[in-house]
Formats: sequence, structure tokens, C-alpha cells
Amino acid sequence: MKRQRNRGRVTLASIAAMCAVAALPGQAHAADDPAPYAFDPEARTVRGTETNAEASELTAGSVYRSAIKPGQKLYYRLNLDDETSAYVSAVVVPESGGKVAYGDGITISIRDVDDTQCSSEDAIFGSAEFARPIAAYAHRIVEKGNSICREGGEYNVLIERKSNATSSPAEWDLELRYESEPEAKAADAQATEAPENWSSASPTPPTGQRKRSGGNSVYEATGLETGEWRDTIAPGQTRFYRVPVDWGQQIFASAALSNNSKSTEYLGNALALSLENPAQGHVDDVTLSYSGEPASVSLDPLPPVDYRNRFDSASDVSAMRFAGWYYLSVTLSPKVAKSYGDQAIPLRLKVSVRNDPKTSPYAGAPGIFGVSDEDKDMARSGQSAPQAAQSDTMKLVAAAGLGAGTVLVLGLGAWTLLARRRTAPAAVPPGTGGQQPPYGGPPQTW
Repeated sequence: MKRQRNRGRVTLASIAAMCAVAALPGQAHAADDPAPYAFDPEARTVRGTETNAEASELTAGSVYRSAIKPGQKLYYRLNLDDETSAYVSAVVVPESGGKVAYGDGITISIRDVDDTQCSSEDAIFGSAEFARPIAAYAHRIVEKGNSICREGGEYNVLIERKSNATSSPAEWDLELRYESEPEAKAADAQATEAPENWSSASPTPPTGQRKRSGGNSVYEATGLETGEWRDTIAPGQTRFYRVPVDWGQQIFASAALSNNSKSTEYLGNALALSLENPAQGHVDDVTLSYSGEPASVSLDPLPPVDYRNRFDSASDVSAMRFAGWYYLSVTLSPKVAKSYGDQAIPLRLKVSVRNDPKTSPYAGAPGIFGVSDEDKDMARSGQSAPQAAQSDTMKLVAAAGLGAGTVLVLGLGAWTLLARRRTAPAAVPPGTGGQQPPYGGPPQTW
């Protein structure tokens, strides 16, 4: 009897797992209609407030969805201790095809209750003046010799939107993330200076192109490892990829557009390539001009990932402060469609991760700020986070000794049995003259 019950549990778990697989988001979309940004399905909706006293509290390790109008200044709240460093990021998602100007964007900052600014960062569209997801983060760092924002207690996250008068007035969606950084080992916690020298020579990735289709958001970002990758990108579309970069490793990346014989029209800043760190802090970005001929652009050489990089005054160096998934996004300007048509153009990415990994500086588990063997496997196979979750679910089903067809048959059988039980006539009580009394009283009138 015990064995029979266990089998029942496995079967039910397998059915639930199959349902979970069916519910996962896919990455297939029409090539001629760039898909919208795919928000994390676990993101909770939170409303920013214009007064900090009414702000909603954010929880570490969580993802949120919000929105901001032109000129708005919105508050969210944190409750921090006096030992943990905190990072809050915002991915800005404007409406597709909306008009933006050079200085349009947001400023995100963390402030204490006296409005002392702990840190801030801007996310602006810059010279690539077309709507696309952009990101920035702010942090409260607990470090030796720093008395600003050191106390535990209530803090405010402030997001301010800047928009030109000629820009689209529509709301921008926001995807907010709040992450806590683990405590550093004693030796690393005493560091106060960033490393000064590193190699700037970009290595040559292995030859031989492989196909990888980028995702539609940070959540759907496709895993990449060192290599040369083929994809396509349509005007107005943004492709997302992610690369695991461990402690002591450097990342190099470039993007190239194929030729197009439909025109020779010169388009400045036709393609934007951007890199964000594991906490969605902006690292670097570059743009590519296009005139129908093959063209490529590379990110500037970046330092190896090092805990001490946080002490450098240069934002691109400071952002290389922890290991984990680094996110590449590539956007093709919608203006390309006017001269070159709305069909997708072949895109080539070259990614190199150099150096052997070093030991983590953290005293405990790294959380998202580390690279696991599973992360390397996902990069090798090209999996996104939801695809990895689906793969794990299928492993659960396989471990239960049941194929997908078996699970479906069992599920249909269970539903059939349940339906029969619901429709089967009940026994007629004696003394009722053969009449079945209505269950629960007289029938409902609709």
C-alpha cells in the first residue's frame, strides 16, 4: 500500500510538471513583427509614489514591474541593515516606435532618510535616438572607511524621468530588481583600491559560426560562451544574450551587420550594442553606422572581474565588480526599414571570455554573483533561464519514469474518471418513491 501511494504522488507531481512546462513562455515570434519586451513572469506590480512617505517596500531577491510618466519622480522604499550592500536596478522599456531624444532617460538613486545620496546612475538613449530597453542601477555599499549611508534603517529609491518636449509622452514601463551582495571575506573587505593594469588585446574567438537566436528581454536572454554566433535582427528589434563571466575573467564582445543591396543610404548610429552586469548595472555601450556594406563594432576592452574594481572612478571599470551573468543587448534602429526594408538582417556576434576563474571573494554563497557549472552548461547549450527551468522540469518527469505521453494519458484518465464521478447518479434513498432529491436544494435559475 505504501508503494502504491508513492506511485500516486510521483504521477501527480509529473502531471503538475508537464503543466508547468506548457505554461512556460516561448521565444518564437513572427520575423516581420518584433516581439515586445518579455517581462519576468514572476515580476510583481508595484506603483511608485511621488511622496516617499507612501512608497512601497521592495524585497531583496525580487523583480517588480512599474511605470513612469514624463517628468515624474517616483519613490520606492528599502529597509536595510548595517552590514549588507544593496543594488536596485531599473530596465527602462519605452513603447515600441516611440520617439526619444538624446538626453531622454532616467536617473536612479538610493538615498537615506535625510535625502543624502548613496549613489546614482543615469540610463539615457544618447546618440542612438531610438526607443529600446536601457538599464541603470544604484547601490548602498557597506565598506571600510565610508560613513555615508552606513547605518541600518529605511532608505528611498528615487527614479526620475527626463524627456524632451518633442518626445513621445507615453508612459515607460520599468522592470525593477533588488539584489543583496554577500559579505566579503576579511581580506577582500579591507580593500580600498582597484587594480590598475590589465590586457586590452582582444583575443580571437574560435572559428566556425553557430546559430543562436537572442531572447526578447533580460529574462529571456540566450546563453552564449566564447565563440562566433549567427542571428538575425529586424528594424526596431532588440536581441538579448547572456554570458557567464567568473572572477578574474575578461569579456570581449563585438557585433557585425551583414551587407544589404537594397540601398547605400548612410545611417549614423543604426545599431546599438550594450553590456550590463549581473545586477543590471550599465557597463558600456557602442553604436554602429550602416550604409549597406558589412560593418562591425566592438565594446572597449574591459578589466577582469574583480571585487576591487568598485573603487575605480570610471563607471565601466567599477561595474566589473562581480562575477555572474553579463547581459548583451543589440538593437537595430527602426529607421533602417525606410531604406533597407523591414526584413531581418543577418547579425554576427563574437564573444570571448579570457583567463582562468579565480576564487570567490565572498565568505558565503555568492547567489547571482558567481558562475556555477550549471551556468556554464546553459551557456554551452544556449539556454535561457526559462528554457533551463523547462529542462529541469523534464528531468523531473524522466526521473519519475514517465514519458510525456504517459503523463498526458494519465492526466486524461484522471479527468475522465473525475467527470464520471460527477455525472454518476447517486443511490435513491428509501421512501422517496424512486425520486432523486436534488443535491444541495432546488436547481439554480440562470
